[in-house]
Amino acid sequence: MTKPLLGLAHRLHQDEATGRLVGIEKGEQMKTGMMIGLLSALVAGGLCAQDIVGDWHGTIKTPATDLRIALHITKGDNGGLKATMDSVDQGANGLVASSVKIENGKLTFDVDVVNGSYEGTVSKDGSSIAGAWSQGQAMPLEFQRGAFPAQAPPKPGKPSDIDGTWLGTLDVGGMKLRLVFHIVNTEAGLTATSDSPDQNVKGIPVSSVTRDGSSLKLEMKGLAAGFEGKISADLMTIDGTFSQGPNSLPLVLKRTKEAAGLELRRPRNPVKPDPSREDEVA
Repeated sequence: MTKPLLGLAHRLHQDEATGRLVGIEKGEQMKTGMMIGLLSALVAGGLCAQDIVGDWHGTIKTPATDLRIALHITKGDNGGLKATMDSVDQGANGLVASSVKIENGKLTFDVDVVNGSYEGTVSKDGSSIAGAWSQGQAMPLEFQRGAFPAQAPPKPGKPSDIDGTWLGTLDVGGMKLRLVFHIVNTEAGLTATSDSPDQNVKGIPVSSVTRDGSSLKLEMKGLAAGFEGKISADLMTIDGTFSQGPNSLPLVLKRTKEAAGLELRRPRNPVKPDPSREDEVA
């Protein structure tokens, strides 16, 4: 007699009268069907958790500005999920998410350091997550699979007379906050990034840099903030005002070198990706 297929061998038996192979009894079929159904459910649940592992990107749109948000989901050591979040336009990267869960197609997580949370529904094809970011108020946030498209940096241009690193200190209610601007000239014009060393934030995008003679204007849309000042004749200081929302504070920027003076004094919470709190000076 030919040996039955391996996948069926344990379910077939030989009829003693005819010598023919016959199928399993009805009761056994029902139990087998139940086991297969249970296995399918378990596998589907596992795949669901794995399907959202990777990079995601989305944008919070507000009347004041748009904030790009990057989400990075990985597998945890215990079989669960881990995640970090970046607020790209605010230079707040690596915000650790807690309580990351995927249940019945819904993704939820908290970002304790900024008192925020997210809840969204994963699309059937696993290409998007539609939901809302809550931080004082709920704001629509839909993630698409993948990272933000890479943007080629502008080609370097001839250095301007204000290229370099500039350091100033804000006096916020008796608390001193250092603010650093890195200005670089490119073929497309002046560009800049900003750091807030005392808030453990680096690489805040400066949306635009405008110079008109000795007047300089730096705009940071992600923080609803900006700086306007006058460049001194000796090109060593820029005396002006830092504004964020309705608040403004005097700020004098001085040329400085990349040195210990720009290092962190103490760890602090990063800038909150909360466009509704424009009254706070970051």
